Amino acid sequence: MTTKLSPRNSEVKALEQRGYLIGRKVGQGSYAIVHAADFNDGSDKRMKLACKIFDKDKAPRDFLDKFFPRELEILTKIENPHIIQVHSILQRGPRVFIFMRFADNGDLLDFVKNKGPVQEAQCRLWFRQMTSGLHYLHAKNIAHRDLKCENVLLSRRFNVKLADFGFARYCVDADGRRVLSQTYCGSAAYAAPEVVSGTPYNPKLADVWSLGIILFIMLNASMPFDDSNLRKLLKDQLNRNWMFRSKTRDTVSAAAKNIVRSLLEPDMTQRHTLDRVMALDWVRCRKDKDKPHGLALAKTSKTIEPDKPDKTEAEAPAPSKHRKSAVSKSAGATPEPVGGQPLEDT
Repeated sequence: MTTKLSPRNSEVKALEQRGYLIGRKVGQGSYAIVHAADFNDGSDKRMKLACKIFDKDKAPRDFLDKFFPRELEILTKIENPHIIQVHSILQRGPRVFIFMRFADNGDLLDFVKNKGPVQEAQCRLWFRQMTSGLHYLHAKNIAHRDLKCENVLLSRRFNVKLADFGFARYCVDADGRRVLSQTYCGSAAYAAPEVVSGTPYNPKLADVWSLGIILFIMLNASMPFDDSNLRKLLKDQLNRNWMFRSKTRDTVSAAAKNIVRSLLEPDMTQRHTLDRVMALDWVRCRKDKDKPHGLALAKTSKTIEPDKPDKTEAEAPAPSKHRKSAVSKSAGATPEPVGGQPLEDT
């Protein structure tokens, strides 16, 4: 692992004195860059981390005044098996270094790109872990507002870790009153119709919609909507103009399909709340725990251990990839080709 963080080698030396070794670049966003890192506390053991580096000189004022302070505050106040935890936050000049545990198995988008549709039992397990992590946030009146496959990380044991809280916010004001969101953030492909339309929205219900998009992607290895035209995207969302791929339509259970429909409900008053989602039989079902050796991944010999916390791991960070979330697009009345369109990175 190289320790070069060009062009500011003085930062590398300062971090080394604190036990941090900065390695290769693994991701980049609008205002941040992510590097792999190691931490040594003076013992013989090294901890594998990721380091998210913000440069305040390159970020706009509204980001520095609103979004960045929120992210730092929220990251230091949350702790859940299915949410990333901060190892440490350091600042040197205009740069802020956020260290978190490295995600050994990447993110969900890369997993689906490489493996195709996820087996339904594994979808249920990961979806249950996602809802558990999100329920923890919502119980603290925190909405994520940027749930997408790139922000769902997979740990060494293939457990889910929700990541990237750059758009997260509190849902109540100082007096405990519910506050509607008016910032239209996140990725359009995962955004609820009320977000796409630009109306004030309940961020918790918008998170639920995003969960539905993620579940659809896991089951289909495709996107339910084409997000290349926002006007058409909104029309398709409101008209429920999506369908399961012909390749998976007959293999996915009716219960799983019904959950997707309940989550991708354009009417906010009819959309399932997270509590209602977690109470559904399909989500609560533990058949996957009956597997004696975990679930074998399709097209691989690896094994997934169901619902088992990572005893030796802290939560992992998400590289700010800001990729176009295009698995393949199945919007419209015409069934999608069996192969679908390839995933794209931008």
